[in-house]
Amino acid sequence: MDRYTPAQAAAITGLPLAAVHKAIDSRLIRPRSSRAGATVRRLLTKEQLIYLQLEAEGLRLLPVGARREIADSIQHSPNVDVMAVGNGKVLLVECKGARRKVEGQLKQLARMEEMVSSDPEIMRGTPVFKGTRIPVDLVADMLAQGATAEEILQGYPTLSKKKITIAPLYMRAFPRRGRPSRRPWQGKKPKGRKSYPLSTVLRSE
Repeated sequence: MDRYTPAQAAAITGLPLAAVHKAIDSRLIRPRSSRAGATVRRLLTKEQLIYLQLEAEGLRLLPVGARREIADSIQHSPNVDVMAVGNGKVLLVECKGARRKVEGQLKQLARMEEMVSSDPEIMRGTPVFKGTRIPVDLVADMLAQGATAEEILQGYPTLSKKKITIAPLYMRAFPRRGRPSRRPWQGKKPKGRKSYPLSTVLRSE
């Protein structure tokens, strides 16, 4: 995979999805459009992810002109470690750390995809954990409603804590299309909500 959706960009960088779309709409980054039927998708490059990672780390505090200059420089020189920007080139932006972070997150995203499969013959193509018929979105919904990993394991012992933890992250990177199906626990007040950095959830069990 060398192009990424805004949802995947948000999961990789930790930016809110709205902030990713704002960076696109402001033309700070210019994704490639891909049409599938009536749907048009905006796809981002790895270099654009590096820029968004810098946005997540505080670049949004700079003027738009400086941010656009940084985004263009990264697109043309993706391996630069430090760049000088602004009038007189007085502002130094360290890109190496952001690039390494994005590369690490992309590897984690690939490993996360390996844990999930989608087959039209199984649950009508709903993404499930490999080797099971357990939908990823079901586990993500249970976590959102306050269930603990231990409680979920009691009902689904074929899962692991690692798989349970990646469920909300997977759904953030690969959100459901169309109208979501109704779950029996939906509409109830969540007991709590937990978030996990993408870089920490795929360590050894």
